[in-house]
Amino acid sequence: MTASKAIGNQETTVANFLDCVHCGLCLSACPTYLELGTEMDSPRGRIHLMRGLEEGTLSLTPDVARHLDLCLGCRACETACPSGVRYGAMIEAARVRVESEHHRSRWERVKRSAIEYVFPRPDVLRALLLPLRVLELLGILRWLRRMSAIVGMLPRLDSWAPPVEVVAAHGGERKRVGLFSGCVAQVMFAQTNRSTAQVLACNGCTVVTPRLQGCCGALYLHAGSRDAARDCARRNIEAFAADLETIVVTAAGCGAAMKEYGALLSDDPAYARKAQVFAARVRDVTELLDEIPLQAPCGIEPVRVAYHDACHLAHGQGVREAPRRLLRRIPGVELVELPESDVCCGSAGSYNLTEPQMARRLGERKARNIQSTRAEIVAAANPGCAIQIRAALARKGIAVEVCHPVELLDRAYATRRKAGVRE
Repeated sequence: MTASKAIGNQETTVANFLDCVHCGLCLSACPTYLELGTEMDSPRGRIHLMRGLEEGTLSLTPDVARHLDLCLGCRACETACPSGVRYGAMIEAARVRVESEHHRSRWERVKRSAIEYVFPRPDVLRALLLPLRVLELLGILRWLRRMSAIVGMLPRLDSWAPPVEVVAAHGGERKRVGLFSGCVAQVMFAQTNRSTAQVLACNGCTVVTPRLQGCCGALYLHAGSRDAARDCARRNIEAFAADLETIVVTAAGCGAAMKEYGALLSDDPAYARKAQVFAARVRDVTELLDEIPLQAPCGIEPVRVAYHDACHLAHGQGVREAPRRLLRRIPGVELVELPESDVCCGSAGSYNLTEPQMARRLGERKARNIQSTRAEIVAAANPGCAIQIRAALARKGIAVEVCHPVELLDRAYATRRKAGVRE
């Protein structure tokens, strides 16, 4: 048995596991423990399992693999932990091992391979969704959305063209930024990318969306495919020019992964330094907009808005208040606090496809909390969260709009533009 298994420079050693003092403060933060109440489905329980595997006192049985599979990787335990245990690095290293040593059923292998093939490839995803796009154009999809919760969770498939490569700053360039368009995001959430470019342009940013960029690699990391994730990192590092001061991301999971490129490629002589520089430039769009002088948005129709903390934004990146401050700056928005706002909705990358039962339970938990706020809109800064929450609300018949915070800001700027206010 080897003494350690590394992910980038994130080594998982026996000493790392000993950082966990088993205080139990993580239990109330862990979504699977909240739902199941079983120790092995809590962070400290899984750390016990991972330590046993590392020390050779446990074998990778189907039961052990199952408990590790059920982890969402939401990293809420990291926020709760007083000892600074780096659980995210531990579970990612464990998943590399699970995928290399654990024998899955044929159906599981096919499903996981299909997920890894389709979702990081926008052209493939676009082709698979083409029949729904045709139905949308014919007006039939609107009826199907009312009849089917699964179809109802999909956003409007209103843009199949690639994003505009350069959007010029309004009123003079103060900053030049790159926009990471994502995989699922550019196909199913094109409006979010358009809104991001428009809002940044209104605030003096020229927005460049490189065509050669690719998947951020998060989906591969979560699935234990570390080498594929490293290839994604190298491609994106080459795609974004050095003159772009900031790389703006609208998807929380992508941003968390890209901010860790330095660790992921730390042992690559050709890319280690480049990866560190790249990672330092990555900002969530709400984070960036909170840092720069912001043009005052005009008001929108009064609306009650609840904000959902995407796990990899709140726990992975530590960005919590910036989206809330932006929403509060929009006249007409009444921001209400969402109970268990930072408890995972069950999306967790591809988790709602690999673990649909637990994902459904967590989605319904989130929908009940949303219903309790009487909000008309839920703002969520991650496409996976938006899909999952939209599906959970549709199943319960709750008519609440789900959108990205930057889309609400764009609506306010659209009101400003219609009023003829100069930037």
